[in-house]
Amino acid sequence: MTLATLKTLENLLTDKGSKYAVSGTPVTSKPEAVSALKALKRSKKYAKATHNTWAVLLRDGTPLKNDDGETGAGMVILRMLERENLHDHLVIVTRWYGGVKLGGDRFRHVQTCVRAYMDQL
Repeated sequence: MTLATLKTLENLLTDKGSKYAVSGTPVTSKPEAVSALKALKRSKKYAKATHNTWAVLLRDGTPLKNDDGETGAGMVILRMLERENLHDHLVIVTRWYGGVKLGGDRFRHVQTCVRAYMDQL
């Protein structure tokens, strides 16, 4: 997996100093998802991000997710994938923390990022 195979929407939104981006790519297994995340983090910008939250719903129905410290965000992504019936597609929402806690707004921002990504498919 290379960074070139990842589709990324950068500078998607900013709130109270926190910045968000979203990336994704087709995957068919957990090792492929981990490989894609590693490819994203080869970029110093993404490696230094506060959170790289991700989820994928595999074709066999297996849900995979990781909050990367942003509690509950992986489930938000996973639910959106389930609602759209989007299988075998990894979606990663990246956040660079801006110094001010966002509370529940962070979940709306994750949803906004995932929606923007899905609209590009």
